[in-house]
Amino acid sequence: MVYILAKIFIKDHSDEASIRQRYGILCGILGIFLNLFLFLGKLFVGIISGSIAATADAFNNLSDAGSSVVTAVGFKLAGQKPDIHHPYGHGRIEYISGLIVSLIIILVGVELLKSSVEKIINPAEVKLSFISLAILTASVCVKLYMAFYNSRIGKKIQSSAMKAVSKDSLCDCVATTAVLLSMIIMDATGFNTDGWSGLLVALLIIYTGINSVRETVSPLLGQPPEPKLVQEIEQIVLSFPDIVGLHDLIVHDYGPGRRMISLHAEVPEDSDILAMHDIVDNAEKELRVKIGCQAVIHMDPISVKDERTLTTKKVVEELVKSIDKRITLHDFRMVTGRTHTNVIFDMVVPFDIKKSECALKEEAASLINEFDRTLYAVVDIDRENA
Repeated sequence: MVYILAKIFIKDHSDEASIRQRYGILCGILGIFLNLFLFLGKLFVGIISGSIAATADAFNNLSDAGSSVVTAVGFKLAGQKPDIHHPYGHGRIEYISGLIVSLIIILVGVELLKSSVEKIINPAEVKLSFISLAILTASVCVKLYMAFYNSRIGKKIQSSAMKAVSKDSLCDCVATTAVLLSMIIMDATGFNTDGWSGLLVALLIIYTGINSVRETVSPLLGQPPEPKLVQEIEQIVLSFPDIVGLHDLIVHDYGPGRRMISLHAEVPEDSDILAMHDIVDNAEKELRVKIGCQAVIHMDPISVKDERTLTTKKVVEELVKSIDKRITLHDFRMVTGRTHTNVIFDMVVPFDIKKSECALKEEAASLINEFDRTLYAVVDIDRENA
């Protein structure tokens, strides 16, 4: 159904950002109607059967309808063009809407947890009927469909908010199935499992909400770029002549489709500065075309011909790897004086290496000085993911 609606409301001539926004709004509106339909059906089951678990599941769907409203509004606001107050656009609103959805899920779960505990303490009779079984079974099928299309389109447009909705829909399938089995067990055995079933539903809802919060908070706080993206950037930049390396890559995420990239490109120190500037400009344009981002590249001149510098660099690389094999270095240069030579470089250390920066600098300097008493290390520490 969603793909039929997409053909009607999403035209091929739209630009990529517009298509993405329309998919998000379409799925949000469809989610509102489907969840309201499920809410009314399950509420009816809860009333005629007296099941707190079914009623809890119904209000879970009502909260899902509210979440779909937030998702649709979030995509609408996120699609606004940059303005004087928000020069990088409004894309992060989508992450915020995903966070609001996640918090609503947790709040509903906590309230249902309270109701279920009360039902365990004071159980009431639950009546099973064919219509109850039919509505709950249909509900599972509808939620499976919602999970499928939200997951598929979420991957298509790279939306964390829609991926969160998909996971919530799968969790709802499990919850409704638990309610259905509980009612069948009660009818067959006479043992009242309604409160316990409601408790299970509530815990699943809370668990889903907490996981969704983690996924939506991460891009807001600033998460590292995906390894695949880093590899793609490296391949593009290093494909240009005379760019021999890169480091200090930073990806600024201002929402889906709104990324800024900055990096340092290593170039031979004896290169023609105007020619290298032209090459770097072309690399920035290539990144913009192929990755869809704004790129700023800083040139770092390095020695590629001086044998002593190259030999010393290889030795120093091996020495710092003896501290931890994941440590790398860049911006290596040497300044020679009458009594000693300063070896200057940046050491890239993964975050999970817990040694202090002071301790790392001292250890690297000590290793280098033991190798050659005339070498004095001048080290800066960069922290990044391994």
